[in-house]
Amino acid sequence: MKKKKIFWHFFMYLPLIFTLILAARVTYRNHQQNLALGPKVAGAPTLDPNKRVMLPAPKITSHFTAKQPASLKPVLRWEKVKGAPVYEIEVFDQGREIYSNAYVFVDGFNLALPADFKSGKISWHVRALNIDRLPMTDYSAMEEAYIDSKLTVVQYPVPTVDYNIGNGTSMLYPVYNWIPIDGAAHYEVEILSQPPENPMGTEPSQYRIGQGLSDTSELYDDFPRYSEEPFYWRVRGLNDNGEVVGVFSPAKKFVTNPDKPYMIGTYGDSITHGGGGVSYSPADWEYDYQSYLKFDSINLALSGDTSATMVERFDYDVLPFHLKYLIIMGGSNSLREGESPDDVINDLETIKVKCLNNDIVPVFLTLPTINPINIFRIFQEDTVDDWQSRFKKVNAYIRTQRHIDLAKKLPETGLLPTYYAADGLHLDIEGKKLMAEAINEQWEDAIK
Repeated sequence: MKKKKIFWHFFMYLPLIFTLILAARVTYRNHQQNLALGPKVAGAPTLDPNKRVMLPAPKITSHFTAKQPASLKPVLRWEKVKGAPVYEIEVFDQGREIYSNAYVFVDGFNLALPADFKSGKISWHVRALNIDRLPMTDYSAMEEAYIDSKLTVVQYPVPTVDYNIGNGTSMLYPVYNWIPIDGAAHYEVEILSQPPENPMGTEPSQYRIGQGLSDTSELYDDFPRYSEEPFYWRVRGLNDNGEVVGVFSPAKKFVTNPDKPYMIGTYGDSITHGGGGVSYSPADWEYDYQSYLKFDSINLALSGDTSATMVERFDYDVLPFHLKYLIIMGGSNSLREGESPDDVINDLETIKVKCLNNDIVPVFLTLPTINPINIFRIFQEDTVDDWQSRFKKVNAYIRTQRHIDLAKKLPETGLLPTYYAADGLHLDIEGKKLMAEAINEQWEDAIK
């Protein structure tokens, strides 16, 4: 995807786009009757409905008891179903359905009960749906939640990102995710140099060093965040008039320290940055191949990069980290948009030379195939007709360099199967695992 020279990024609008796509899909009744999986588009693979396998139902993680009840605006939470792009939640009052929503894109929901709610408790359950709005799971067990209408309502978006928790979870261009709140039409993310002096407040902190706005539940930072000292981020909701809804979330800490002895970096576009499954961002670690590697790495990728922009930002994004090895994957965006493969090869060669001039060993990844049908279906973006020959020429060049051959694990010709990438471009969980397997298995030979 094309890089946006702004703090927020096109990828953050995916939930909204996805909502419009899903709205035109099958009805609730079809959920019960139609077992087809995969896109209903000519030429795109569709799984055999007779082989459909349901995943385990979501597990509820928020529990409101008689001793610890919720307010009238509880945040209902459950464990993420890996691979599920959307959820459907139903809420009941004494057995009568009072609310339902089949367009929940994160693993939590801020329910708003009426001010005159008197029952004292609700029951609710949730299930996961696939891209065709068919159930991926059964409903969760019905959960009872006690409600105390006299409790003060304290609303804030709930951050769902944890950085620096394992291999591949440090990122030069962070992504911030949260559970939305009722009444908010927009969200403001605040980046801080120190913990805020006004935690859970409504006003900006004196330690603010950056901010960005989002209309959804995520924000891609377009500014490289690295420092010897930690950063902090928090988010608040705003209504359509720009007025604050609730308070700022608790601040979350993250560190991207260029003085940490990272030996290996990963460099590229959104395939390397992470994310997939239509609704998931690079901060959903199961969609990052780096999290499956046998070694730690610093993620220097940027969603939307072309091979040309990778050249442009190399000096100020790669060199501060004093790497020994750089894993490089780039060119998919350039080639599918019509860039000459010779130009892409020249860009990759330039990056190689920059590496060698700075005592960095470059290791290229071959490019998997893509699926233009699914790309158009999700992003409404065209792909040039001769994309396959363009990819083939660049891969031929890569195989003359130090490289990892992803074709030993992933398809390199034909259309990329939907079960590897629902959107036709960004590999989903199994695809990212296969990328990591290829790197882990070939790494020692590649760096000899």
